[in-house]
Amino acid sequence: MTTRREFIGTGLAGVAALTLLPAVNTFANVTNDYKRNNKNKLKLRFALASDIHYGQPETDYALHTGNMVKWINADHAKNHLDMVIINGDLVHNRPDLLPEIKTNYLDKLSVPYHTIPGNHDFADAAVWQKNFGYEDKYTVEFGDIAFVLANTADTKGTYVCPDNAFIKASLDKFADKKIVFVILHIAPFKWQKDDFFVDCPETISLLHSYPNVKATFHGHDHLLDGVRYTGKFPHFFDSHIGGNWGTDYKGYRIVEVDEQNAIYTYQVNASQNPVLNSNKL
Repeated sequence: MTTRREFIGTGLAGVAALTLLPAVNTFANVTNDYKRNNKNKLKLRFALASDIHYGQPETDYALHTGNMVKWINADHAKNHLDMVIINGDLVHNRPDLLPEIKTNYLDKLSVPYHTIPGNHDFADAAVWQKNFGYEDKYTVEFGDIAFVLANTADTKGTYVCPDNAFIKASLDKFADKKIVFVILHIAPFKWQKDDFFVDCPETISLLHSYPNVKATFHGHDHLLDGVRYTGKFPHFFDSHIGGNWGTDYKGYRIVEVDEQNAIYTYQVNASQNPVLNSNKL
């Protein structure tokens, strides 16, 4: 698989191996069925997929996008999903294609979906409102669990820190929630000098300041499909759906929260079926 920059060392595995949370006995077979030791009933199960890059020249973006819809709908039919979050780079430098990917693909998902822009969507609040009916930063509530989603790029694709005033106001509003997840396409921290993320110390401070904020989820780096940490705080990645570089497989991440508020997350290698990077928070 083509990569757009040389990856230092062994990539994510080399960074995260010493700090991975205890693995859950969770594996998928070829039908995407799975079993795990925890028998508690789930109160939320959702998927995160990113980096579709619909419209990228010299890629089979229609096939990749169609596969994503097929994989997620099949997962929902077998295991049930409450929602899907598409975490940025829906299109490739072509915001005019957002109506097409929405109508022809995303609206065919069998579960509710939420989206947030990436740097290749060239989108701001007005673009997102026009295409999806909500702005480029917003919140979602699911019982005693909440999500804070925010844009991390401008309309020219420049990496920017998220709106920290919005994030703080949202986290304050959700202070009584049991669990809060933050969704940002571009990670707000550079672990390595050649990481194409952006250092946002105020964002990191906010994430660390609220005990009910359990994790952030990122896309953007198609080579990453596991977890990195700032202190003890986890930042999860989900590989990629499309594009012309990254992991050899195409996949997405699953997050499960049971009635005891235990959180499980694992990466699904959807193009080859096994589950990767199973973790318990």
